[in-house]
Amino acid sequence: MLHIVLHEPEIPANTGNIIRLCANTGASLHLIEPLGFDLDDKKLRRAGLDYHEWAQIQRYQNWSDFLEKQQPQRLFALTTKGQTIYSETHFSKDDFLVFGAETRGLPAEILNSLANNHKLYLPMQKESRSLNLSNTVAIILFEAWKQINFLSGNIK
Repeated sequence: MLHIVLHEPEIPANTGNIIRLCANTGASLHLIEPLGFDLDDKKLRRAGLDYHEWAQIQRYQNWSDFLEKQQPQRLFALTTKGQTIYSETHFSKDDFLVFGAETRGLPAEILNSLANNHKLYLPMQKESRSLNLSNTVAIILFEAWKQINFLSGNIK
């Protein structure tokens, strides 16, 4: 199963969309606190359309708590500072795909702990800053899921 990790997400609608995405792909969602909203937030529930019932969601007090409890073998961070295009990466079924907060991305200490080929980026026009978080997660998750032949569930 693929894993989506949101480090300190700030916008409830983005996380709601990602909850729905994870429920529909079989990916598990890991939320690193602090969150910029309450999980009962009306915007989060509306965006997720109550898919949280079908999504596997875990919360962690901080990055260290996440690392200690999950002990991930392979982490890939999505960052505008990435050096490897996401589509050149060979994903495996137990990979953790890490995304930072909407307004500030991932902290330097997390990025610095990863090899350069595990810092991924999406191609964009030069003038662009970044894509919406939930759009980015969808693009990367579907690429990884495709590479593992859509494992993890009942596919229509």
